[in-house]
Amino acid sequence: MSAHSTAAERAAGLAEPPNRRQRARAATLDEIKQTALDLMREQGTVDVRFTDIARAMGLTPPALYRYFADRDELLTAMVTDSFVDLGTTLAEARESMAPEDLGGRFVATCAAYRTWAAASPQRFSLIFGVPVPGYSAPVDGPTTDAAQRAMANLAGLVLANQQGGRLGAPLVGDVSAAFTAFATHKLEEYADAIGPATYQAMLLAWSALHGFVSLEANGQFGWMEPVLRDELFRAQVRVAAVVLGLEPPV
Repeated sequence: MSAHSTAAERAAGLAEPPNRRQRARAATLDEIKQTALDLMREQGTVDVRFTDIARAMGLTPPALYRYFADRDELLTAMVTDSFVDLGTTLAEARESMAPEDLGGRFVATCAAYRTWAAASPQRFSLIFGVPVPGYSAPVDGPTTDAAQRAMANLAGLVLANQQGGRLGAPLVGDVSAAFTAFATHKLEEYADAIGPATYQAMLLAWSALHGFVSLEANGQFGWMEPVLRDELFRAQVRVAAVVLGLEPPV
């Protein structure tokens, strides 16, 4: 049985349902990851130890090695899960708006990014915060694939506006030769639709939105009333739209 089969696939007879042992193992894997997240929240750091996780679960440290080879494998699984969940959240927010409402889709996606970070601060810190000492995500591994799928939501919105004739020139049109070469390499699959200036604008827009979300998630806007933060965020979304060459959403 595939560990990634869906309930719909199993109901249709396209995949075998998990047996009792597989369900028990999956439940333990989830408990380990949730315990690690709980410790991150309580300790105020994403740098957690295997021994602490085992103690919190009432297990011996060697027992965890039946599920994860080491702490790095656990962190890789948690980073991957976080990016997958973020990507799913952004896609669902985008699809909640009518296909022709491109402005609404942009706003919904930006808002979902902010909401996810506020609801999952430990996961947000795990994937976007200070690197965990001694940990390096595997190159071209599951974390990279999941991250690319999550962040492809912005590229998809830009492409939709481009194809709908609603993408104007980005606010900053000057692009260096070095960045042009970099963008050309990164944009092979979008070469006909997204040029270096638009790709640069995508990164600038994401940086602006991410900066606001990071400040808020880390409590740096605590001195501002929630309603004022909401208004500031709406203004930030409009700025990001202008940077991208989109019509500022209402």
